[in-house]
Amino acid sequence: MIAFVSGPVAALAPTTAVIEVGGIGMAVQCTPGTLAGLQIGTDARLATSLVVREDSLTLYGFADDDERQVFELLQTASGVGPRLAQAMLATHSPDALRTAVATGDEKALTAVSGIGKKGAQKLLLELKDRLGDPVGARIGQQGVGTPVSSSWRDQLQAALIGLGYATREADEAVTAVTPQAEAAIAGGGQAPVPQLLRAALQTLNRAR
Repeated sequence: MIAFVSGPVAALAPTTAVIEVGGIGMAVQCTPGTLAGLQIGTDARLATSLVVREDSLTLYGFADDDERQVFELLQTASGVGPRLAQAMLATHSPDALRTAVATGDEKALTAVSGIGKKGAQKLLLELKDRLGDPVGARIGQQGVGTPVSSSWRDQLQAALIGLGYATREADEAVTAVTPQAEAAIAGGGQAPVPQLLRAALQTLNRAR
């Protein structure tokens, strides 16, 4: 198992970072929140989890060991593969997920793309004794469903700048996808940062 990768960031894409390790570029699948903390040319250290399939080897990267541990624990629930586990961590921090499971908060889980009401109920039952209690705060001190970053705007802008876009371009792209984010929030959910990032990149590509 590859527990972590460390080295300069060689390239960034909407869902992937390439870390140079001993002259080899390791492609690592990351959430927008993790990607937002990386910059091309700077050193980075990502905790990793290697997912082995018959036809592929996929390396998933995380900001810290706690996030990786939650990623692996989520996959012990039936129906949860690495992509869904990563989507859950793209929407909620590890402690927010622990709090959601501990308090039986279906709404927090259905905010994740790909999880419906029945799926959320099943996950709450299966994960109840697996994730443990929140690490950073006692239940009630941290809002369930707290995004990984302070706001979807900050997270999206940081991700775009990390991908090499100028601050002005990032601001314009964030403005362009604001109606989409506000519609999701008005519907009782959270701003879907991964989808917003893809939409923002499409806007920037059309402008060039």
